[in-house]
Amino acid sequence: MQQIQKRKLPHYFNNAHQEFEAAKLGMWAFMAQEILFFSGLFVAYGVFRYFNPEMFIYASRLLDWKLGFINTIFLIISSFTMVMSVYHIQHNNRTKSLVNLTATFFLAAVFLIIKTFEYKAKFDHGYYPGMLFSGEGAFSSLHIFFGLYFTITGLHALHIIVGMVLIAWLMVRVWNGTVSAEYFTPVEMVGLYWHFVDVVWIFLFPLLYLL
Repeated sequence: MQQIQKRKLPHYFNNAHQEFEAAKLGMWAFMAQEILFFSGLFVAYGVFRYFNPEMFIYASRLLDWKLGFINTIFLIISSFTMVMSVYHIQHNNRTKSLVNLTATFFLAAVFLIIKTFEYKAKFDHGYYPGMLFSGEGAFSSLHIFFGLYFTITGLHALHIIVGMVLIAWLMVRVWNGTVSAEYFTPVEMVGLYWHFVDVVWIFLFPLLYLL
């Protein structure tokens, strides 16, 4: 692991604290629009469920709640490892921070692998999104549920992939010493993003798999 590199404060900030607060405000603003983005999908889910309650109950039973629950556990653990990576970089323990970032990346990869198996099982039964739907069931409107399912979980998976790219970027920066106890803003901002992704799934799991 390389030595910590000295960093020059950008000229448009008076001090490191101001830089950190500006970055945090920007991240919260970004997450606010992400909340609005997912809120529209949740509203669509609520409207279609209101008009098709029996179909939604039937369709949710076609999902494997055990795999969904396992993925929920993995994401909750990944939130903890992300918290620990922030904690350790703040205390200048780059090795432990790197270990926890690696664990977070691994847990995210496992989540996507399990989700891939879930998708494959649905495709094998013809439960494609949109007009490609060809699956059999007790309701002719099953395509509505699976259209929402693939749209919402697919966008969430895309956010997971973006998070993995950011985590990999952090791992490189921790390794080469460009983040440390003196400058840990990137780790904390990515941590906030990752917690948002986890919270979205905590809402998705009961809505799609349990209710």
